[in-house]
Amino acid sequence: MNDSTRAGYLTPLGDSPHYDEALENDLLPWISGVSGLPAEMVFPRWTDPPPATPAAGLTWCEFDTSVQLGETPAISTGDQDKDVMQQNEVLAVNCSFYGPGGQAVAALFRDGLYVTQNNAELNKIGPTFVSCGALIPAPELIDNQWQRRYNLTVTLHRQVVREYGIQSILSGSVTIFGE
Repeated sequence: MNDSTRAGYLTPLGDSPHYDEALENDLLPWISGVSGLPAEMVFPRWTDPPPATPAAGLTWCEFDTSVQLGETPAISTGDQDKDVMQQNEVLAVNCSFYGPGGQAVAALFRDGLYVTQNNAELNKIGPTFVSCGALIPAPELIDNQWQRRYNLTVTLHRQVVREYGIQSILSGSVTIFGE
């Protein structure tokens, strides 16, 4: 039993927000859709097995995410069977745009982040757009050939709600005897 009726550690009840590959699968269509790159030209970093590097002369993107606690979590009593923890997470989506059109596509992506309809689509998977950094040139030597690369970090926020099986006494009748 995963509740406070027994000693031991508690894990959250129900589903967890997406992390790892599931989060990458959520973000890939967003990056593709806002940047205009075909989905097959957007890659998460550090996949197993790694995808083949696109040929020189093609424009493509790879990305990774880091997750940081936004502020101190708040825990409240949900009902007599559970407590609810709410926290905000800050997601840093680090995008690298490669190829002869890397800077142009990165600029299109950056500008598209501010379009309300694009943020509304992102909201459907949980996060919301907050800000983005500068387009930073960072050429990379790939297969003994210099490739144009432009890095852009996008900051997103999302709210995480987890329920824990903490049994609570919400009310009771008490009679006090005495003088």
